[in-house]
Amino acid sequence: MAKSESPAKPSGPQPELVIITGLSGSGKGTVLKCLEDLGYYSVDNLPTSLIPKFAELTKSSPSIVSAALGVDVREGDSLRQFPEIYSRLRTELRTTLVFLEADDAVLIRRYSETRRPHPLGKQVSVAQNLRKEREMLAPVRAIADYVFDTTRFNVHELREVIAEKFRGAREESKLLICVTSFGYRHGVPPDSDLVFDVRFLPNPNYIPEFKHLTGRHPSVARYIRSFPQTREFVERITQLLVYLIPHYIREGKSYLTISFGCTGGQHRSVMMASEIRKRLARAGYKVKEVHRDSPRK
Repeated sequence: MAKSESPAKPSGPQPELVIITGLSGSGKGTVLKCLEDLGYYSVDNLPTSLIPKFAELTKSSPSIVSAALGVDVREGDSLRQFPEIYSRLRTELRTTLVFLEADDAVLIRRYSETRRPHPLGKQVSVAQNLRKEREMLAPVRAIADYVFDTTRFNVHELREVIAEKFRGAREESKLLICVTSFGYRHGVPPDSDLVFDVRFLPNPNYIPEFKHLTGRHPSVARYIRSFPQTREFVERITQLLVYLIPHYIREGKSYLTISFGCTGGQHRSVMMASEIRKRLARAGYKVKEVHRDSPRK
């Protein structure tokens, strides 16, 4: 990967535009999708002549904070206009140009595996098309802010590199975690990624004063938390999740549902979901809390 020298960009609260270009088969679609998952408004294969208009809409729209745009050789001869258009854009908008490439042998193998035709046509071999494509894109590569060689990247590794580069402090980039409580008698939530059975904990339902309360009531929560197995379970689950979540993020997961189940979904699972939500929030994650079966309908 190489970072080219570039003129100073305008400062201020202007929106950001990231333009993705490069060789066909180098991962442009993966990068564009990754930026979309990070909260960028994404458009692929917009005609070169419409790029200034798209940038203008990006600046004027209050709902678009950042945008990503894919450009490649499907533009044909109009691609020659791109360097001049990009030079003008940089004076009006915070703009970054990312160029992706890879070794010919790897690109040819990727085309063989996907069985997709090269966008320059089927009249000649993929190798010949790649040579022509490199020539067409050479002026664009020369002005790129970042050049990424994806030869040794798989899809997940490429997403990780791009997310690390463009995530910054964007709140949208964080994995959204949903911690859910449920009752096994009503079935396991079908969207669960991780399910923990807390029916081994003492059941407040057998204590008359707690029967009609839920695990969110301080007295009920205090009762459940008073047992050593509860405290140890909370600690162990917290450690497990703090270990697992960064790996889910690296794999590009956008949503994670963690479900805790007890018999009726009123006491133990509710207390546990609430406690784990607080701990994950303190660890810096974006977490929401859902109690599917509580209170009783």
